[in-house]
Amino acid sequence: MLASTFRIRTGHMRIVFFGPNGSGKGTQATLLKSELKVPHISTGDLLRAAVKAGTPLGLRAKVIMEAGKLVSDEMVLGILEERLALPDVVGGFILDGYPRNLVQCAALEELLARLRQPLDIAIKLDVPDAAILARCEQRFALEHRPDDDPAIVRKRLDVYREQTAPVAEHFAQIGKLATVDGVGEVNTVFKRILAVLPRSPA
Repeated sequence: MLASTFRIRTGHMRIVFFGPNGSGKGTQATLLKSELKVPHISTGDLLRAAVKAGTPLGLRAKVIMEAGKLVSDEMVLGILEERLALPDVVGGFILDGYPRNLVQCAALEELLARLRQPLDIAIKLDVPDAAILARCEQRFALEHRPDDDPAIVRKRLDVYREQTAPVAEHFAQIGKLATVDGVGEVNTVFKRILAVLPRSPA
C-alpha cells in the first residue's frame, strides 16, 4: 500500500554519500545519479578538474599538491561552492567524499544554508573491514594499484573510522543519517539505498 501511495522523489534530492574506499560507494553513487537525475559531485574529481582547467583555486591547489602537501579544508570548500553555484545543481545533488570530518561538516552545513539548499539525507554504506580488505586484495593482485595495497588500505580504514564516525553520529543526532548494509550484489545494495530515500506523495 505504501509503495502505491508514496514514490521516491527525483530532483530536489540533496544527499551526502559516504563510506570507506573499497565499500562500493562510487558504483552506488553512479547508479543513484541515474535514478534520481541529479549530478554526482565528488570533491576529489572537482579538485582534479579545477587543477586541469586552471581556475584560480585550481592553480593554488596545484602549487600545494606539487609541493606534496594536502589541500586545506577551506580550499576544498571553495571549489565545492563554485560547483554548487552551477545551474544543474538547483534540482539536487549527490555529494561524495565530503564531509570527511566535523570541521568540514560544519562548513558544509553553513554553505548549504547560505545557498538555501538544505540536506535531505546522509547515506552511510556499512561494509566490514574484512570485506573491504578482501575486495582490495583481489584488485591489488589483478591490477597492482598502489592504493589497493593491503597495508595502505588498513591505514585508510583506521583514518576513516577515526574521522567519519563523529560525522555519522552528527547526522544521526539531527535525524538525517541512514546506514545501509553495503555487503552483497550491486543491485541488492542499490535496492537497500532506494528504500531509505525520502518519499513524497505520488
